[in-house]
Amino acid sequence: MIDRAQVEKRLARLAEVEAELSRPEIQAKPAVVGLAREHAGLKRLQDKADRYFRLHDELAENRTLAADPAADPDLAALAREEIATLERSLPDAEKELRVAILPPDPDAGRNAVMEIRAGTGGDEAALFAADLFRMYGKFCTRQGWKLGLVDASGTDIGGYKEIVFTVEGDGAYRTLRYEGGVHRVQRVPATEASGRIHTSAASVVVLPEVEASDDIAIPPDEIRVDVFCSSGPGGQSVNTTYSAVRITHLPTGLIVQSQDERSQQRNREKAMTVLKSRLLDMKRRQEEEKLGTTRRSMIGSGDRSDRIRTYNFPQNRLTDHRINLTLYSLDRVVEGEIDGLVSALRDHDIEGRLARELGSPAGS
Repeated sequence: MIDRAQVEKRLARLAEVEAELSRPEIQAKPAVVGLAREHAGLKRLQDKADRYFRLHDELAENRTLAADPAADPDLAALAREEIATLERSLPDAEKELRVAILPPDPDAGRNAVMEIRAGTGGDEAALFAADLFRMYGKFCTRQGWKLGLVDASGTDIGGYKEIVFTVEGDGAYRTLRYEGGVHRVQRVPATEASGRIHTSAASVVVLPEVEASDDIAIPPDEIRVDVFCSSGPGGQSVNTTYSAVRITHLPTGLIVQSQDERSQQRNREKAMTVLKSRLLDMKRRQEEEKLGTTRRSMIGSGDRSDRIRTYNFPQNRLTDHRINLTLYSLDRVVEGEIDGLVSALRDHDIEGRLARELGSPAGS
């Protein structure tokens, strides 16, 4: 049984948020984004709470009626039938309410910044990085999200040493955050004449895109900006204008560049977005280490050197090592059909958060 008073205490904040959002001056401030997300979360909590407590109250009433010896036999029979229906519905309603009670993730609704880098395996690792980029691109297209290329370092045979891109769309970061880590591939490379299976790897980093409310200020004297001609696979110049931009953050040594746009200004804006997102992530990690706390999400937010997944092409097998999930549908996964995989990771993450913050669900 979920404590009704605990939920009502949380929902008391709803009126305060609605009052804040109704103020005309708040609409022009960065804080409006956070307030709007908090409002959506509280409304969701209200809906889930209404359903759960309605079912709980109806179940109690029907149990009382069914157990009343003075009750009309037909009404008692109807009550027993209703009890069975309510008992089937209540566990799902309770789980949904528990999830809604969880502290809101401030990053859940953000766009994502993704970076894929070839690891061990030479040309085959670079080709695998390209395959991952293609997989995410197809998945994002199916979600109706917009993918924006920031920078890419290609190889002569169609791979990527490194590729950086943004994903714009509702829930992009919430969904893709679980992809962060080392992805390993086992297959026969196209360049392998003897048919031997090679093992290669690529790393994926997923960051929440920085927003104005994050207040990540970068003084001009803390960066060095270099401009250069855009380059294609193998490093050859692909245009003669100095439109590409490289930004070095002097205090941290972080380097970001963008060369996908024809405009130097647009490339600078893209590079600054990625730099600020990296600095935000670095700031949060340092704060959490200092406080001795854990990441909000235990999946996709830990050590980026962790091997999270293996793609075995000869067996058409994909294994996600974090949740011990194996699928024999790799041919569909690489075509962007990762919905089931993402859902399984999200459910596992939610169960972990529930166990840590609320204790085990009732009845378990």
